[in-house]
Amino acid sequence: MSSVHPDSLLAEVAALPSLPGVYRYFDEQDQVLYVGKARNLKKRVSSYFQKDHGGTRIGHMVSKIRRMQTTVVRSEAEALLLENNLIKSLSPKFNILFRDDKSYPYLKVSGTGTVRQDLRDEPSNNEVKAGVKAEDYSRIAYYRGGVEKKHRYFGPYPSAWAVKETIQLLQKVFRLRTCEDTVFSNRTRPCLLYQIKRCSGPCVGVISVAQYAQDVAQAEAFLRGETQAVLKAMEARMMAHADRLEFEMAAEVRNQMTALSRVLHQQSVDTVTDTDVDILAVKVQGGRACVNLAMVRGGRHLGDRPYFPSHVEDGHAMLNQALEDDVSTDAITLEVKILEAFIAQHYLNIPVPPALITSEKINPKVLEAIASQSGIKVNAVHNPREQRRAWLEMAEKNAAIQLARLLAEEGSQQARTRALVDALDLAPDDIDALRMECFDISHTSGEATQASCVVFQNHKMQNSEYRRYKIEGITPGDDYAAMRQVLMRRYGKVAEALKSGEADLKLRMPDVVLIDGGKGQVSMAREVFEALGLDLSLIVGVEKGEGRKVGLEELVFADGRDKIYLGKDSAALMLVAQIRDEAHRFAITGMRAQRAKVRVGGGRLEEISGIGPRKRAKLLQRFGGVRGVEDASVEDLMSVDGISKELAESIYQALH
Repeated sequence: MSSVHPDSLLAEVAALPSLPGVYRYFDEQDQVLYVGKARNLKKRVSSYFQKDHGGTRIGHMVSKIRRMQTTVVRSEAEALLLENNLIKSLSPKFNILFRDDKSYPYLKVSGTGTVRQDLRDEPSNNEVKAGVKAEDYSRIAYYRGGVEKKHRYFGPYPSAWAVKETIQLLQKVFRLRTCEDTVFSNRTRPCLLYQIKRCSGPCVGVISVAQYAQDVAQAEAFLRGETQAVLKAMEARMMAHADRLEFEMAAEVRNQMTALSRVLHQQSVDTVTDTDVDILAVKVQGGRACVNLAMVRGGRHLGDRPYFPSHVEDGHAMLNQALEDDVSTDAITLEVKILEAFIAQHYLNIPVPPALITSEKINPKVLEAIASQSGIKVNAVHNPREQRRAWLEMAEKNAAIQLARLLAEEGSQQARTRALVDALDLAPDDIDALRMECFDISHTSGEATQASCVVFQNHKMQNSEYRRYKIEGITPGDDYAAMRQVLMRRYGKVAEALKSGEADLKLRMPDVVLIDGGKGQVSMAREVFEALGLDLSLIVGVEKGEGRKVGLEELVFADGRDKIYLGKDSAALMLVAQIRDEAHRFAITGMRAQRAKVRVGGGRLEEISGIGPRKRAKLLQRFGGVRGVEDASVEDLMSVDGISKELAESIYQALH
C-alpha cells in the first residue's frame, strides 16, 4: 500500500509524535477524505499505512491519500471537539456526517424581566398608572436566530409546532400578550384575544404592570418545570384576593389554576422529576441510519425530530480503524459510533441539557468533551426505568418508523433511476452519481420571461444547485430564443473548460439534459450543442402526448434516435415527469416574482382614462413593465395596437 504514496507523506507519518491530536487526509484534488482523532497520533495514523487493507472500503480510501495534516492537542476531549468541528466544516467523504439543520426555534419572552421602580407597587381596585409603555409588558413570541441578552429564551424546541402549542398554552393559563409593540402602542380598545380570555388586556390598562409581571414570572417558572411552586403561588394569590373581598379576581386566579392543572394532567408532568432531558435512539438498517431526538423541557415532552447521517457505509468500514488504548474494537458497534458522532456534532452549537437518555452506552469521553465546552455537567443513562423507559421506547419506535419510511422512499427513487438508465441505454460509472439537468421557460404573454434549471443527482432533487436565468434581448414570447439563450449561458463556460482540459466538478456536463418541450425545443438545443461542440446524445426532450394528457409523454432525442414512449406506468416516465414538473414549478415561481416587480405601480395605467385591462396588458407586454412604459416616447406608445395619438399623449403626461 505504501508504494502508491509519496515518500514525503510516509516520512511525515514516521515523524508523528505519540500525542493526542486530529489528522486529516487529502486526495489528489486536495479534497478532504477523512478526519479522525487519536489518543496516540503516531500509532493511529501509522496503522493506515502499515497494513494491507486489500480491496476494502478502507483500502479504497487509503489508496487515495496524497497529503496529510495533523494538529496536536492537550487531551482526548479537545481532540474530539476539534475533530467534529472539522467534520462539520469540511464534510469529508469517509466520515459519518450529520448535516446542519435549520437552527432550532425558541420561545422568547421580551424584556429583562425587571419592573421599573415607579411601577412595582400594585395599585388597588385595578387602578393602573398612566404612561405605561409596551416594553413594560413582556411579550411571548416564536423566535429563531441569535439570542440577545435583553430578552429571555426558553427551549430549544424540536419544531415550530411545539413552540406555537406552548404559546397557546401560556395564553390560556397566564393570558400573556403576543402582539407586536407597534400594535400594542396603538390600541384604543381590547382585541379579540381579550374577549375570548386569551390575553389580560395590558394594551388598554386592564391589568397593572406589577400584576402582569407576576403572571410572566409564573409563566417562566412553569416553562422551567417548577409546576408545584407555580400552583402554590397561585393558591396564595387567590386566598389573598378572597381575604380582601376581591372575589372576581380570586375567581380569575382559580380559573388559571384549573387550566394549569388540566394541562399538567394531560402531560403527566406532575409525576415527572426530570425537567430538561434529551432522548436519543438510533436505528441502523439497509445501509442507512436514523437518530431520533426527543426533547423534554420543563418536564413536558415537546416532540421529536429524526436525523439521517451521510456516509454510514464508509463510517462502518472505518470503524475497525478506531483503535483506542482503553477501548477494544469488539466493544464498539456501528450504532454506538453513529450515536457518539451525533452527540459530538449536534451539541457543538446547540445547548445541551444536563441529562441524556440514550439507546446505546456512550463513551464517557464524549460526554466529558461536550461538558467541557458547555460548562454543564452532562449525565447519560442507557438503561432507564419507569417514565424514562417509556420515553426511550417511544424514541426507538419513532426511529424505526422514520428509517423504514426513508428506505421505502429511497428504494422507490433508486428503482426509478435504474429504470430511466435502462430506458435511455446509459452507462454511468456510478448510478448514484447520475446527474440530470432539466430546463423550462416561463412567461406571461411574453412578460417577465425566465428560464429554470433544476438538478437531479444521488436519486433526489438537489435544491441548492437550482438556477434561474432572466431572459432579455429576445422577442417577447419567443420560447425558442429563450431556450437558446439559457443553454448558451449554462454550457458555454463548460464547453470552453472541456476544450482547454480545465474542467472540474463545478464545470462538468450532466449525464442527461432534459428539455421540457418537443421537436422544436430539441432542435434548438441541438443547434446550441453543435455550436459548442458538445455531445448531442445528452439531449432528451419531453414531448407532451395526445391531448397533453399526463402519462402519454414521449421522449425526443437530438442525435437522430427515434422517439420512444415509455408507458403510462413506467417508473422511468415517473422520474422524468417528477423532474420536468419541478423545473416547471421553479420557473413559474421565478416568473411570478419577476412579474410582480415590473408590475409595481401597474395600477397607475388603469387609472388613466381610456386604459382598460386589455390595453394595459398590451403596454406591459410591449415595454416589459411600467418602467418601460414610463421611458417610452409618445411615438413609441402609438406603436402599440389600439393606442391613438391622443391616448399616447394622455399616458405620457400621466406618467410624467
